[in-house]
Amino acid sequence: MDSFVYSGARAKKRETAPRLSSRHKAAFFAGSAFLALPGTAHAESDINTVADASASLSTAAESDLSDAIVVTASRRRDENAQDVPIALSVVSAESLERRGDYTLTQIQQQVPSLQVFSFNPRNTNINIRGLGSNVALTNDGLENGVGFYIDNVYYGRVGLSQFDLVDLQSIEVLRGPQGTLFGKNTTSGVINITSRKPSFDPEFSGEASVGNYGYYQLRASASGALVPDLLAVRVSGALTERRGYLYNVTQDERAQDYYNASIRGQLLFTPSEDVELKIIGDYSRQKQNFVMNLFVANNTTYENGAAIPNNFTTRAARFPDYVLPTIDPFARRGEANSHYQSNMAGYGVSGQLDWDLGGAALTAISAYRWWDWNPANDGDSTSLPIITKAQQANRQRQFSQEIRVASKGDGPVSYVVGGYYFWQIIRGYGKSAYGPAAALWNRPPTAPTSLAAWEAALDGFEANSTSTPETKTVAAFGQLDWKVSDTLTLTGGLRYTHEKKEGAFSQFWVAGIDLSTLPDLQATATAIRNQFNPITSYSTSFTDNSLSGLVSLSWKIAPDALLYASYSRGNKSGGLNLTNLPAGIEAEVRPEKVDAYEVGFKSQFLDRRLTLNGALYWTEISDYQTAITEQVQNTVNYRQYIANIPKVRSRGFEADLTFAPSQRFSFNASIAYADATYREYTNAPQAVERLNISAIQDLSGDRLPGVPKFTYSLGVDGNLPAGSLGGRELELYAHADWSHRSSFNTSSSNSAWAKIPAYGLANAHIGFRSSDGLWDVSIWGKNLFDKDYFLSLSPVNTGIVTGQVGDPRTYGVTVRTKL
Repeated sequence: MDSFVYSGARAKKRETAPRLSSRHKAAFFAGSAFLALPGTAHAESDINTVADASASLSTAAESDLSDAIVVTASRRRDENAQDVPIALSVVSAESLERRGDYTLTQIQQQVPSLQVFSFNPRNTNINIRGLGSNVALTNDGLENGVGFYIDNVYYGRVGLSQFDLVDLQSIEVLRGPQGTLFGKNTTSGVINITSRKPSFDPEFSGEASVGNYGYYQLRASASGALVPDLLAVRVSGALTERRGYLYNVTQDERAQDYYNASIRGQLLFTPSEDVELKIIGDYSRQKQNFVMNLFVANNTTYENGAAIPNNFTTRAARFPDYVLPTIDPFARRGEANSHYQSNMAGYGVSGQLDWDLGGAALTAISAYRWWDWNPANDGDSTSLPIITKAQQANRQRQFSQEIRVASKGDGPVSYVVGGYYFWQIIRGYGKSAYGPAAALWNRPPTAPTSLAAWEAALDGFEANSTSTPETKTVAAFGQLDWKVSDTLTLTGGLRYTHEKKEGAFSQFWVAGIDLSTLPDLQATATAIRNQFNPITSYSTSFTDNSLSGLVSLSWKIAPDALLYASYSRGNKSGGLNLTNLPAGIEAEVRPEKVDAYEVGFKSQFLDRRLTLNGALYWTEISDYQTAITEQVQNTVNYRQYIANIPKVRSRGFEADLTFAPSQRFSFNASIAYADATYREYTNAPQAVERLNISAIQDLSGDRLPGVPKFTYSLGVDGNLPAGSLGGRELELYAHADWSHRSSFNTSSSNSAWAKIPAYGLANAHIGFRSSDGLWDVSIWGKNLFDKDYFLSLSPVNTGIVTGQVGDPRTYGVTVRTKL
């Protein structure tokens, strides 16, 4: 049996035909010409593929039904995924190709238990089973509970996951705590991405795509030997560009465009049969005119019918020339007047040594990474000059070193032991600035202070800040598997982690009227500035020691049927509150502890044509770390900090099915149910629609935000022979999928004004290809039914609700080749 190894409603503005700028045309046709190069005698087909759905069988239309999916991320050695007592999903490179997915946000449609929310790349939150992080804006002192790895390297900031994914072998999503084998804060799960290795045999793959909204994408990868049997190289790259889906009426330009350029180079050195050294360097750059929020609702009364004082409509009426925005988010029109952008660059180098010691294998991985985040935002989303800057730039640097030894062979006992070191610093640079409309907009009508004092305080005022959270981690880990019998295996694992965190925060004034020149207004204006951005400076530090553990029992009740049960204790170290803290909020955040219970099964029937896997889980978290977004009274400002929630619970089930009745057709389905609730949270920030009642609320028993109760996906693949041409067999193929999410909330206060209705998305792909992969032409469509849906909703204390909307229907053509 061969094995494939995976390491690791409304007015709308629409475009109806592909339209390219001259630059787009040049790039696309150059790429198309490049891809049209003839093949060579050593061309290898990559048509035979492996399944992606929840580590089950491959699409029968494209694979041998006896092929097994082999994973390494689960227990750091090659294993048939059906034999691993862990709930995991595997998304293959071929699945990404069929669907045209190239970002993590798109991939979540294939893994129902995975949720990715992205206000912008820095403010990206990843959940597995409803846990990992909440949907509030990101705080640099808080780490995600879902570990993100590429080629065995942990990425310390989730924003690094928002670049295009290039030349991948597979994506493994492991659910539940994984701390006994993975390096950092994997209390909710792991996303492990593996890129294709260099090959000593020459190979090339490339593709060019063009679509509506000016979309084009070029992707290519080449590999071969520099020195036969000694040194091989692989170079991969991708370029993606697209015009914006939104239109800014104030600046008369498009918004939410996209540009991403990525390149990755690898060297593989094999001085002997027992030693392999791989060095990887990569660079990615992304530019977007984003984020421009859209107006979704304008509320003038609270939930109980009382009027909202100083609401958005009242404030807007103070500016006779300002026209209230039309509440029509799916017209995709905004009115921001200040500059906005989401630009970033990520780059790094890593080295991995694999040494066969005979009875064991040693692996050592060293890596250094950089991430530069350069945003700009219109903080009020209107055409008025109120908040002209609201941004937090980052300069993140990290180094990691891992060494592990894993046993080999098929004896009754197998093990993995190792050590891990991680260092990270995030230098944050914040800017908040106010324009000439800030004073009149923010001053309450009943304020005792004069408008002149407010104008002196805010017109032209700017405050900057710096923050420097730094982390040092040392850990030792081990995991042992004991085959009690041919059918029963007991697994146990431990991890000891020592972590030190320290950092400083400083906020200072850099622009505005010199208030000493206005002695009559100085004291009042100074107090107003302090209400918005006070001058402050402090530092903090702490150390944390924790022990994580795992025990699992698996029973092979039949050759193709496995039952398992497991208990895991996970730990996530404390956080640093490096921001403008409200009174009574501590600078240090307590560690998070996780107790996770799981029972599951993995099974195959009908000569492995049918695969059915499922799991039931129950996870409880003490001192759950969450980011709080708090409105500053009588302003449109907010402040963010981290807090601990005493108790959170997530329980539910997952099931995945793949049925391949023939070599020409396959069907897959996945479903996940997550009941994620606050078990104890009596002092939560109040939802904006009830701020007239109290400042806090009791959310105990309520659902966690950002977590749909039900998610499911369906997919179908098929192909038909279509004759031959030039000695090559031809094939017509098609793919279609549907993914659905039930309603969920996107505010940390569970505001009713932030509830996103349920939605489903359909995608399809149909193409014509040669059986050896030399050429492949296809047409595709995403969001085929042009579904209008929200990605996020953000209500504020003025009664206005802004939001971000999902992509409209897109379609295009792709040409690819593999040699």
